[in-house]
Amino acid sequence: MFSNARTSQILLALASQPGERLTVRDIMSVLQDRAFALLIVLLGLPNCLPMPPPIPLVCGLLLALVAIQIVFGRDAPWLPGQLMNRSLARIDVERAVGRAVPAFRTLERFSRPRMTFLDTPLAMRAMGLIVLLMALGLLFAPPFVGQIPLGLAVCLVGLGLVERDGLVIIGGLIIGSIGMVLSLGFVYAIFTGIDSFF
Repeated sequence: MFSNARTSQILLALASQPGERLTVRDIMSVLQDRAFALLIVLLGLPNCLPMPPPIPLVCGLLLALVAIQIVFGRDAPWLPGQLMNRSLARIDVERAVGRAVPAFRTLERFSRPRMTFLDTPLAMRAMGLIVLLMALGLLFAPPFVGQIPLGLAVCLVGLGLVERDGLVIIGGLIIGSIGMVLSLGFVYAIFTGIDSFF
């Protein structure tokens, strides 16, 4: 259904689902063959804004779960049944999509299938490993704003996978490397502080 759809079109289809609430299962059924890539985007989005500590932690854990499945070559994402039955208010989904779609449409004007060797099964597994590293970086990102570079990086990698645009993926990886340096620096500062305290 979505093999040639743009990211913004898939997100709008998600927001237009009937009912007052959307379960994670409903969302997965809409994402279909783009589920892995769109999950990466959706888990990166909350981290593109200043967020309290629990948000990057939860997103990082879920992103790690998704990334591990990509590394092992699963065809479709698996999520725990309890999580699949969790629901979101449709109006909240509409608001989030409404904020995200203009930015994605701007990127889509410049994005096109490029460097498609990054769309092969082997490259996807390597991408899963990189996303896993960024997910771990989110777990240790400096609070409130330190996760923003990694959030942007995750979104760009996911968008590049949806649009099959290797250049966007590489842009995400460059930003991700900056985010990883920030996370590693934060962890180093914590351990240095603990060591000096004792």
